[in-house]
Amino acid sequence: MPNAVTGVASTALLALAMGFGLAAAPIAPQPASPYALSAATAVAADGTGLPLPRFVSLRAEQVNMRTGPGVRYPIDWVYLRRSLPVEIVQEFQTWRKIRDPQGAEGWVHQSMLSGRRTVMTMDGTHRLRAEPREEAETLAYLEGGVQASLIQCPRGTEFCRVEANGMDGWLRRSAFWGVYRNEYIE
Repeated sequence: MPNAVTGVASTALLALAMGFGLAAAPIAPQPASPYALSAATAVAADGTGLPLPRFVSLRAEQVNMRTGPGVRYPIDWVYLRRSLPVEIVQEFQTWRKIRDPQGAEGWVHQSMLSGRRTVMTMDGTHRLRAEPREEAETLAYLEGGVQASLIQCPRGTEFCRVEANGMDGWLRRSAFWGVYRNEYIE
């Protein structure tokens, strides 16, 4: 039987139980995003000029997500998970409107975000494979909520290479959140 990724799964379960932070307000179901990636990706008009939406990760152990772009807006969430993948959907000066893996949206200061790409496994158990193919050897089983560093997503395959808790392998794109369906990272 393949080795399990020790420590990661239990951390993921704890983080899932915590809801990735502390909710200061009830969470309502999120509507479908008006920021869905299309063939013509939008560009931020009042910010960096980088494409929107795009994935980044949280830089700090504790990050406040606010209801608006500024410190005068109330804190809606406090994230307690460094490197959590988030999606930037809007920019306003030094503030970024983000969406987390659960669909919650709010504003964080740009200094709390990192361009380092990470991903998070979806619900269920997923095989980390030795090669980017379904028949490849299973290196480990990753439970839902496990964070991993994104290494590459080559063209011509449904797999991306990730590193989770010191283990380097390949995950099917459908197994995690943090990469767009047609995005390629070489």
